[in-house]
Amino acid sequence: MKFTAIIPARYASTRFPGKPLAMLGGKPVIQRVYEQAVGVLGEACVATDDERIFQAVARFGGRAVMTRADHQSGTDRIEEAATTIGTDADVIINIQGDEPFVQPSQIETLCRLFDDPQTQIGTLGKRFETTEAVMNPNSPKIVCDTRGFALYFSRSPIPFVRGVGQESWLCHFPFLKHLGIYAYRREVLSEITRLPQSPLEKAESLEQLRWLQNGYRIRVGETDVETVGIDTPADLERAEAFLATVSGATSRRS
Repeated sequence: MKFTAIIPARYASTRFPGKPLAMLGGKPVIQRVYEQAVGVLGEACVATDDERIFQAVARFGGRAVMTRADHQSGTDRIEEAATTIGTDADVIINIQGDEPFVQPSQIETLCRLFDDPQTQIGTLGKRFETTEAVMNPNSPKIVCDTRGFALYFSRSPIPFVRGVGQESWLCHFPFLKHLGIYAYRREVLSEITRLPQSPLEKAESLEQLRWLQNGYRIRVGETDVETVGIDTPADLERAEAFLATVSGATSRRS
């Protein structure tokens, strides 16, 4: 089975315009994402609507494709890119252009989900560590069936643990945080991008609910690695500090 990564990257961002081109440890953020993907899969492509990002990828020797500027989601951008480049991959992995620390283990976990032919879409979840994080509506939660297929995603803390104070919920149930990295079988990607928005998607503002509500099966792999995305200039500063810590630890080991 062949896997490839397509990395959607837009220049326009309300909180951090141009973040794919922001420098992180001497390299553009988009280059760090690209190198992480290629290191595992052997190939990747950046899908962008901005010539500056396209040229930046070309300068570091990566592959990029220009897409329309009016896509409503990264998934739509990935479908256009996959069609344009004519990929022969069986599974396409969607790695966001602001995730420079996506780990090989996370990508490998996603790939293994497709050993099961019933997996149409794959994604990742990580156990919550604090009750405060569980209650945060900006951190979507997942509940799964006994085989690891998603039953529902919500911004609300699900499930509700009856008869127990919220401060003790983590002692009674392994709440699972959704990490926004996806993988799709090629034909499924084409199908889901033709679906209209669903009522659940509109209610929770979570695109994956459109797929669930239309009967697609989303397999969830668990990871113990937290993502370190970059949404704001402050996030970039934290990423620089994190990179320095990782680089220092690597130097000490060598």
